[in-house]
Amino acid sequence: MTARERIAGNVAGYVDDRTGAAKWMKKNLTKVFPDHWSFLLGEICLYSFVILLLSGTFLTFWFDPSMKEVVYDGSYEPLKGLEMSAAYASTLDISFEVRGGLLMRQIHHWAALIFMVGIVVHLLRVYFTGAFRKPREFNWIIGVGLLTLGIVEGFLGYSLPDDLLSGTGIRIAEAIIQALPVVGSYLAFFAFGGAFPGEAFIPRIYTVHVLLLPGIFLALITVHLMLVWYQKHTQFPGPGRTEKNVVGYPLMPVYMAKAGGFFFIVFGVTAFLGAVASINPIWLYGPYTPGQISAGSQPDWYMGWLDGLVRMAPPLETHAFGYTVSWNILIPGLILPGIMFTGLALYPFIESWATGDKREHHLLDRPRNAPNRTAIGAMALTFTLVSLLNGGNDIIATTFDLTINQMMWFSRIGVIVLPPIAFVVTKRLCLSLQRADRDLVLHGRETGRLVRMPSGEFVEVHEPISPEKAWLLTSHEQLAPLELPEHDSAGVRRPAALKNKIRNRISRANAVAVPKATATERRELEGHH
Repeated sequence: MTARERIAGNVAGYVDDRTGAAKWMKKNLTKVFPDHWSFLLGEICLYSFVILLLSGTFLTFWFDPSMKEVVYDGSYEPLKGLEMSAAYASTLDISFEVRGGLLMRQIHHWAALIFMVGIVVHLLRVYFTGAFRKPREFNWIIGVGLLTLGIVEGFLGYSLPDDLLSGTGIRIAEAIIQALPVVGSYLAFFAFGGAFPGEAFIPRIYTVHVLLLPGIFLALITVHLMLVWYQKHTQFPGPGRTEKNVVGYPLMPVYMAKAGGFFFIVFGVTAFLGAVASINPIWLYGPYTPGQISAGSQPDWYMGWLDGLVRMAPPLETHAFGYTVSWNILIPGLILPGIMFTGLALYPFIESWATGDKREHHLLDRPRNAPNRTAIGAMALTFTLVSLLNGGNDIIATTFDLTINQMMWFSRIGVIVLPPIAFVVTKRLCLSLQRADRDLVLHGRETGRLVRMPSGEFVEVHEPISPEKAWLLTSHEQLAPLELPEHDSAGVRRPAALKNKIRNRISRANAVAVPKATATERRELEGHH
């Protein structure tokens, strides 16, 4: 043993004698994680957040969060001599004067977009595979909270430069705040420190953007990871995988090596995008002036659906008791998003109530085996995508030689008609895939070889699938619908009969499925052959 190894051993022994860390580390460093590409989506979120913290810290050294009027005297000639806020001028200086400043700005912005993409796709994976079920409901709510905070944090971040594009978004945000009945105008005055745009808004959102929300993010991400660690990871069904184990690789050294390498892949892709793909060129927009707006103004994609909802709303207002309620802002800007995010957060409890399933689940569902859940997800995605398209209706109309009214009416009709169609089509597709799985188990795999029978008939030869494949296609549960009769055995109407009737109907709709191939049917078919 070398002197270095002896010193390290003595230090480790000293720490272990006083903290008992060796037992804890031995247990946790051998913790097993499943090996599936979809679990990397959460890591993309984590690594993007780290990149955001590092690049954001760099930018704070030069950014001046002030609305003070200055005269620009930098190296960008088209804006030289123009009056602007110190926030906008310092952003220009970061872009053109600070070595590596523009690269860091773009890395920061791309990391924010990747972070939001990661959260959305990760939540979709969790939703469509049923990973939100007991005991992970709280972690699902944390994920929805992170999505909500990410939207707010991203909006505040691209509002900080005080350019014409971001100022337009701030103006819309002020209108949404003012749409709140009674208290809206007071909240807007509080947020902006007076009449719009005021002089306090940029310093205030800077504090929230770099201090308050990142602290909340760190706390929620820490709790999220602790819960994942404590509750163990979900896994897809497969040989040897049960509700009581995890099949995969240990944390040390395999998973840590993979995770470390993946961090540098995410960092490298983000840096490459920041170097070659221009994003948010604020010098083209100019400083924000309340009386101006640039053509083709769109927010980042994660805010585009909200902008699209506001754009498609008809001009409806109500005047009563000395107050004006702008329904064209209140409904699409606050009520609809509130309903959507509340329903998203409560979905695990809604599904558990509808199915009566209160058990713990550690094995994931194939989306086709939960057709109702998958159809609801497709319906929600369709609603969001139609709204997102309308958020860029002017650009789309110009690109495809359409009128803005054509885009507007397509969105207004499509946002109502297309989601139900998506629900029906998706549910039928899931049931068709279930039927295909059943046929595959019972009749085997098509080989493409034709055999002529003595009668002259041609039939295709099928090969039986492997026992592992058959188990995978038949291992899922198919819950029976709930039975909640309106009257008890004595003929007395039960309390909450109406609620139970609604629950019965939802449960029956949720339980619609193609019966999977049973072991008896397989044996009978084998005997027949």
